[in-house]
Amino acid sequence: MVNYYSIKEPIIHEIDIKKSRFITYLIPIQTEEEFNEQLATIRKKHYKATHHCQAFILNEDSSIQRMSDDGEPSGTAGVPMLEVLKRNNLTYIMAVTVRYFGGTKLGAGGLIRAYSTSVSETLNHAKLIANATQMVIELTIEYNQVDNFNYYLEQTSTPITVLDTQYTDKVSQTLALYLGDIEPVHKELIDLFSGQIEWTEIGEQTVDVPVTSTQPD
Repeated sequence: MVNYYSIKEPIIHEIDIKKSRFITYLIPIQTEEEFNEQLATIRKKHYKATHHCQAFILNEDSSIQRMSDDGEPSGTAGVPMLEVLKRNNLTYIMAVTVRYFGGTKLGAGGLIRAYSTSVSETLNHAKLIANATQMVIELTIEYNQVDNFNYYLEQTSTPITVLDTQYTDKVSQTLALYLGDIEPVHKELIDLFSGQIEWTEIGEQTVDVPVTSTQPD
């Protein structure tokens, strides 16, 4: 079960529109205090910028949402930025778009498009994650089985996240699987290795996994 979607790590992207620079920061956050700290850092770095427009969403149900036009005409910056985050079903995320005015006014429509585009393009470069309730599995195999196991990971359409790998006298892989995938994956690996594996279900945990085209709901 997916609890929420967010981004894996901070990312920065810049676009230029009619000589104005729009620099967007997307940052994963957990609290409003963290948002304020990150915003203060960005303001300090870009202290000469004309505007520092913002939006953020918190909580699994996206119940906390804030935005600011930071001096741009009302509704032309913070709202379109927030709408991009909402449209992509993201939470625990903040967006700050820094604008260095280039001398040409864009008008209300132009500003809305500029701030929306800046956040959208930055998201296109971001690594999305799904925070999901998954079963953590410890799979232990022999060294001579590792290549076949890696090939299986490359070929399977089932989303499997390798959380950790330990090399001792054998190879222990800590895997995370959606609950509905446990039985079929176990069977496939039993068949692949003729039963010569050790499979232990550690328990359910919330795990950040990469978003794939086959992401379960």
